[in-house]
Amino acid sequence: MKFLKKAEEPVESGSEEVEKIVKDIISNIKTRGDAAVKEYEEKLSQSVRPLKLEEKEIEESISTLSFEEKKLIDRVVDRVSAFAEAQLECLKPMEKEFGEGIKMGHRILPVEKVGAYVPGGRFPLLSSGPMVVAPAKAAGAKQIVACSPANYHGSIHPAVLYGLRCSGATDIFAIGGAQAIAAMAVGTESVPEVDVISGPGNRFVAEAKRQVFGKVGIDLIAGPSEVLVLADESAEPKVCAADLLAQAEHDPHARAILVSTSKGTAEKTIQEVDKFLKDFSETSPAHDSWEKMGEVIIAESLEESIDICNDYAIEHLHVHMDNSRQLMDRLKNYGSLFLDHDSSVVFSDKVSGTNHTLPTQRAARYTGGLWAGSYVKVVTHQEIKGAGVDLLADHAVKQSGIEGLEGHRLSAEVRMPENR
Repeated sequence: MKFLKKAEEPVESGSEEVEKIVKDIISNIKTRGDAAVKEYEEKLSQSVRPLKLEEKEIEESISTLSFEEKKLIDRVVDRVSAFAEAQLECLKPMEKEFGEGIKMGHRILPVEKVGAYVPGGRFPLLSSGPMVVAPAKAAGAKQIVACSPANYHGSIHPAVLYGLRCSGATDIFAIGGAQAIAAMAVGTESVPEVDVISGPGNRFVAEAKRQVFGKVGIDLIAGPSEVLVLADESAEPKVCAADLLAQAEHDPHARAILVSTSKGTAEKTIQEVDKFLKDFSETSPAHDSWEKMGEVIIAESLEESIDICNDYAIEHLHVHMDNSRQLMDRLKNYGSLFLDHDSSVVFSDKVSGTNHTLPTQRAARYTGGLWAGSYVKVVTHQEIKGAGVDLLADHAVKQSGIEGLEGHRLSAEVRMPENR
């Protein structure tokens, strides 16, 4: 392979300094509860408002939205919920006999208390709340605690609030950053302690999720947005360029990568990116993202291009090829796959229905993204009777003897027929 454009090294999600700051935040909130949360909100977010949004404030905020704005968010909630429900239909309880007198199976149970983090960011992302909350509601969570920064006129943006409410959030707090993750993980006087925390965020949020994992479950630790466009001579450079910049504008450290088997397509795409960027606002993160993190790679063959994609294990993988579906089984590592020229990642970001909380920084090698299954537990059970007891007890006694485990041997031995 050959680089026409090489990126800087991807930014690390954590550092010793960030780790220490977050550790102190978690410890302080665990000790001092709401008082500590309010101090961090004032210091880090310049917010002095009450932590929880009560019903009156939520309703007044939502009332400022137009009918059209609500309609857009309703569609997002409906589609994300529908896809989550369809995913859950694939998860089935099971029970069967595994030999005479040995019955085993599993059940699918919802996580009861979910913590949903919705970042404030540079823009009010209308889909972020539904993406995190709607699958939890579909899974059957009884309580969904949502936290989002108070960075819109001293509160949460009305559209974000509406999305959270419609998706099923039961408690909404104007808390951002690591302090929000800590509050949901340890519980305070106001913020309920949850069982699992999900949702994207900045490096402090990611580090907080890493540190509270074990105390609570987490979905994944996500970094800046990533897209890899896989293209050949059938691709339209202008469209490829637009798809690269759509993700580049998320963050200065976002990664927009083009891998092409056609040098002509690659060169024309670079030209189109440069043209588009001239019309982007000077403050758009897309400028820094493309300059520092953008990559363009020429693959010598289709096979090499597929190997590159699998090695990069990218968050969003968009195949701009006429035969894209034929490649599906050969593409193994990605957060979400987009087949054919018109399957824009933006559709998924906004409204198609698949979740946009996805693995980054090569985590797609071992995990997928947030989905309805992130909010359920597969728990096993067994019932042993009659001949099953005779078979398993005899085995357990012999194995425990070899292992030297007296209690294990005893528990099995008292169930053997000669000892009843």
